[in-house]
Amino acid sequence: MEFQVIHTTSYEYESGVTFCHNIATLKPKTMLGQTLLDYKLDISPEPAEITERTDFFGNTITRFSIQKYHKELKVTAKSRILRDYTLQPDIGTSVTGKTINLENALELLKKNTPEHIDAKQFILESIFIAKITPEMKAYAEVSFKPERPVFEAAFDLMTRIFTEFKFDSGFSTIATPLHEVMKEKKGVCQDFAQIAIACVRSIGLPARYVSGYIETLPPPGKEKLVGTDASHAWFSVYIPTFGWIDFDPTNNQIPKNQHITVSWGRDYYDVPPLKGVIYSTGKNKMQVSVDIRPA
Repeated sequence: MEFQVIHTTSYEYESGVTFCHNIATLKPKTMLGQTLLDYKLDISPEPAEITERTDFFGNTITRFSIQKYHKELKVTAKSRILRDYTLQPDIGTSVTGKTINLENALELLKKNTPEHIDAKQFILESIFIAKITPEMKAYAEVSFKPERPVFEAAFDLMTRIFTEFKFDSGFSTIATPLHEVMKEKKGVCQDFAQIAIACVRSIGLPARYVSGYIETLPPPGKEKLVGTDASHAWFSVYIPTFGWIDFDPTNNQIPKNQHITVSWGRDYYDVPPLKGVIYSTGKNKMQVSVDIRPA
């Protein structure tokens, strides 16, 4: 499947801005099963400085600064992506990946191979997952048993979050503590991904946050609407001898072609689409629209 994605973020500033410096994480990855065919970043007003580099986690980030007075900032990322999930390793055909249990996995992670060292950084606490509560660990232990295959346990955790948590876009913000999401059992895709990551880390396995897009398929006979999609998030678990495997607790599925990966990190803090600082006073208004459709 080939997709076209247009991601637009706009800010309106009540009193105007004299200077801003921003970091954009909007360029989709090229990786096994996903190829970035074309990418263009349009910024208005035109930046005085702009650079692109690869961050610590292997994501492409763009730094830019606007050094003149402006009352509106508009950032539009246009991408064309080819997805073929069949090229990715299949856990079902892996010799050990589907059968390795928690006890085996924890023992294998004691070996300091380069791959394990890289993965084990995703066991440590992070900005938004700094405190894993006893409630989160207890929730994880319902799924993760010593003799149960890690894949099966992670799949079960995904399904339980999908079933037991309510999607509520009005409940949380990026500043809502994770323990409140756990207590109320509601939130959005970013919350569900971070709850799952906290659970997986609580039992000693690496888990990372994946940011990207998902094509929301319209009902049969209905036209695909522009702007009905948004940035999406899911989690990934590292299984020794197999590698990373993704799980989408918002939709209770293993990501396939309709999921497009932009970046990954320890949690949302590492990979927001756009963040920065401004010199200004007064209020500002932000709007985000994402359109994804077959190219």
